[in-house]
Parts: sequence; structure tokens; C-alpha cells
Amino acid sequence: QLVESGGGLVQAGGSLTLSCAASGRTYSMGWFRQAPGKEHEFLAAISYLGSSTSYANSVKGRFSISRDNAKNTLYLQMNSLKPEDTAEYYCAANSAGSMFEVSIRSGEYRYWGQGTEVTVSS
Repeated sequence: QLVESGGGLVQAGGSLTLSCAASGRTYSMGWFRQAPGKEHEFLAAISYLGSSTSYANSVKGRFSISRDNAKNTLYLQMNSLKPEDTAEYYCAANSAGSMFEVSIRSGEYRYWGQGTEVTVSS
């Protein structure tokens, strides 16, 4: 089970940190988002050891993914937020795999959170 938190309303240029608490050990974890009328979009992913990360070009340099395996928690630090970042944000995880694997495709993830809404006002 994955539970996201940390979403909310923020002004453009502001920051938010999303959290995703997992009920057990996870391997590759990632963040995705979906805005109304738009496709599901990959944002960032991280390996179990945290040594490998991957970012979408749309968020590279603004968003940072990290994890705390002792707490089974994934984070997404979002800076310099833009109105176009407004969306429902989802975390995803796998409970098996390589400690070095980073999955960037939604079809590669087995478990999904319920989503947390982020709204960026202009």
C-alpha cells in the first residue's frame, strides 16, 4: 500500500514536498502526474539504493526525488512551481527487482498510491 501526502495549493514560484509512505519494502519507486485532459506523465524515479535517479525533462532541475528506506518513504521536492505543474500526483513502487533498477514507465510498476492534488496558482 502506498499513501501520498503533501499536496495542496501554492503560488507560482513556490515549493512543495510530497511524501509517499509504503507499507513494506520497495525497490524502484517513481512519481507520476496527470492533469485534467492530459496523459499520465512520468516525473522522476529512484532505485532502491538511491544511487540512480531519472527525471523527465519537464521537471529536471526543479524537482528532486529521494527516499528513506528506514521509513519506507519516498519524497518529491518540488521547487519553482508553475501553473502547468497543476495535476494529481501519484507515487508508484515495485516490491521486487534489482537494487539498482530505475523504472520510468508506468507499466513497469505494480503498486500505485491514490494520488495527492497539487494546484499552482498564477
